[in-house]
Amino acid sequence: MSKIDDLFAEFDVPVLTAGVDEVGRGPLCGDVVTAAVILDPDKPIVGLNDSKKLSEKRREALYIEIKEKALSFCIARASVEEIDEINILQASLLAMHRAVAGLGVQPEFVLVDGNKVPNWPYRAQAVVKGDSRVPAIAAASILAKVTRDREMAEMDATYPGYGMAGHKGYPTKVHLEALKVLGVTPIHRRSYAPVRAILEAEQ
Repeated sequence: MSKIDDLFAEFDVPVLTAGVDEVGRGPLCGDVVTAAVILDPDKPIVGLNDSKKLSEKRREALYIEIKEKALSFCIARASVEEIDEINILQASLLAMHRAVAGLGVQPEFVLVDGNKVPNWPYRAQAVVKGDSRVPAIAAASILAKVTRDREMAEMDATYPGYGMAGHKGYPTKVHLEALKVLGVTPIHRRSYAPVRAILEAEQ
């Protein structure tokens, strides 16, 4: 029996199970993006894994395959404004709630990557490192990451000079230097310390 089989046996997981994951808690800018996926057991997808462990080319190919073969999927988000208002953890949980609520087929059980489960009416279990242990969570991580990465590439054209297509909003040296020189954009998270420090210095 595989680790995944053990996991499902441990939690008594029914077939109609959604996997949920988020992308974008660490970046200084952009929305936090989540996805919920219910895989179709009759349409297996080979190669599902934690999106961070896959090449961009492989993620893009799996993104298409997941959307074609999944029984149901939904991509959701929480905005920069919501992140600043309620903090990134609560915004991530809110986005997860939106993703599951948006599924065309409602799940009997939800497996959530990480160690926290949103406050919702679904039977659910948090799974640490679930994106590398549970195929449905891996699928959700791929949908969320490809979606957010594409958005950051678009933002790179809207806000040139920050290098967003490369660092995807994370606090790299390039990003931090650009913030100091170019200032804070409307998509930056004002509650995050590096961004807040620049705003305070400008006052």
